[in-house]
Amino acid sequence: MQPTDTRLLALPEARWAAVSTAAFLLALPLHLLGATAWLWGPLYAAAYLAGGWEPALEGLRALRAKTLDVDLLMIVAALGAASIGQVMDGALLIVIFATSGAMEALATARTEDSVRGLLGLAPPTATRLHPASGSDEEREGEREETVEASALAIGDVILVRPGERVAADGRVLDGASDIDQATITGEPLPVPKAVGDEVFAGTLNGTGALRVRVERDPSDTVIARVVALVEEASRTKAPTQLFVERIEHRYALGMVAATVLVFAVPLAFGADLTGALLRAMTFMIVASPCAVVLATMPPLLSAIANAGRHGVLIKSAVVMERLGQTDRIAYDKTGTLTEGTPHLVKILPEPGPGPGLAENELLSLAAVAEHRSEHPLARAIVAAAHDLPRDATHGEADDFRSAPGYGVTATVAGREVAVGSPERLGEGTAVPDTDGTAVVVRVDGVRAGWLLLADRIRPGAPEAVTALNRLTTAPPALLTGDSSRAAHSVAERTGIPSDGVRAGLLPQEKADAVREMGGRVLFVGDGVNDAPALAAAHTGIAMGRAGSDLALETADAVLVHDDLTAVPRAVALSRRARRLVVQNLCLAGAFIGVLVVWDLAGHLPLPLGVAGHEGSTILVGLNGLRLLRESAWRE
Repeated sequence: MQPTDTRLLALPEARWAAVSTAAFLLALPLHLLGATAWLWGPLYAAAYLAGGWEPALEGLRALRAKTLDVDLLMIVAALGAASIGQVMDGALLIVIFATSGAMEALATARTEDSVRGLLGLAPPTATRLHPASGSDEEREGEREETVEASALAIGDVILVRPGERVAADGRVLDGASDIDQATITGEPLPVPKAVGDEVFAGTLNGTGALRVRVERDPSDTVIARVVALVEEASRTKAPTQLFVERIEHRYALGMVAATVLVFAVPLAFGADLTGALLRAMTFMIVASPCAVVLATMPPLLSAIANAGRHGVLIKSAVVMERLGQTDRIAYDKTGTLTEGTPHLVKILPEPGPGPGLAENELLSLAAVAEHRSEHPLARAIVAAAHDLPRDATHGEADDFRSAPGYGVTATVAGREVAVGSPERLGEGTAVPDTDGTAVVVRVDGVRAGWLLLADRIRPGAPEAVTALNRLTTAPPALLTGDSSRAAHSVAERTGIPSDGVRAGLLPQEKADAVREMGGRVLFVGDGVNDAPALAAAHTGIAMGRAGSDLALETADAVLVHDDLTAVPRAVALSRRARRLVVQNLCLAGAFIGVLVVWDLAGHLPLPLGVAGHEGSTILVGLNGLRLLRESAWRE
């Protein structure tokens, strides 16, 4: 179920920011070309009002709560600049902060949309069964009742028909089917379910009907806990964010106090009102953190633009900065390190007496028998047979029959062909050693051979793991809901140490594993089941092509082309951006310090103060734009 994404202009913050930006862009050329103030003045006023009324209101509310933030300080600085004729500088400040607020509001809204969409995976209603005799075992005369899924209670028995989604976490009482539970465990193939097996709410039933006893309250299902984990992680503030908020508050208080002193002290010693006000407003301009803000943003935004050109969408400057702090990597398996779909990797005809089929004939018989099946393994077998020579193929199948959890049988060229699960077809003791899935082929009741299928390693995955290992201080980890055997096979082929593999994990267990790793963990995943881990990680990256809506919204960055080799380049680019941020902050701080001392200790002319302030802003901006070059990505 696709969530409905909030449109940008549906947010009031975005609409006000758009009005403010449009008014500023209309006023700027008129102002620079020397038009009368009656033309550009009202436009600048509209930019101030549209972009500044909301942060001003919030700032006043904060003042009432005895706190002071930088947003309110920027409004004061903008008004101060306007009061001494620097209307354009003040309007630019307003536009920058209004746009930033709109982007933050959009990111929050999109995350909430995805969480609501995840809740839609579980069906709203369920078919509850009431045995007429009071016994679950006596199905004769069972009465069906359609109820709200939220009304189910532990112990209820529900009917899950073919093609329906399971409405509650429970255990199979009767029936057999294949269930697609990729949304929960990330397993690439439907899982056979029979009596006694556990099923999860939101998973998709195959071709068989199941009677399921509810074992968890609807509010405590795995899918509900995924939602809760994502919401909880979204509300949690990182230590860096808390530190920045404390610094902002102290800086705001210090700047307000300093401005008042710069105005009041000279006035107390006999300075004229106009001169004292001019000095205070000059101080307000040169001490404004505008240069510091621009010292930080251009390198990060340039890095974001460069990464975007190469298929890595970084959602914010904060994320770009955090990427460079990564000291350990954790990967999902299915759909991340692997392609997420099965492929035929080997054909093993049965040696010795028996049907005595060659590889091509064995594959052809199996593909014709599986042609009408919708099972992912069947599609992989049929796809592999497309490359067979024309004279090696057989015709169509007759008497096709499919048994959920077992396989298919059909008559092909006069022979009875059965293809399916070795355990269900009585061949469980003879399964060949494989890291994937073994399918047995029987012809006229005799085992004719085996087809081995596996999920392929994604191109570039081993190279990406190796490159990221060089950029981190701790070995990587593999966290998956798949089997231990499959997980260790993928880990070995991609260069992940075996002691870093954790298999059979449910979504909340993945998130717990990320937290237990400690440090600044970068998690790379793709599915709904990866969303809690993406939210719990210091930074999360989602695969873009096959990634679920929730994973894409929860992640901090998205690989548009699913190219894992772009991840180490993005991490390296982030580290270079962070170095430029430090350079720019030092440069901006030096300019502000010199100009403030000049204004306080001597007489800094207002035009020179504005020139120094704007000059430092331009200088640090140009320094940051160096990361737009193609060489910055290659390096």
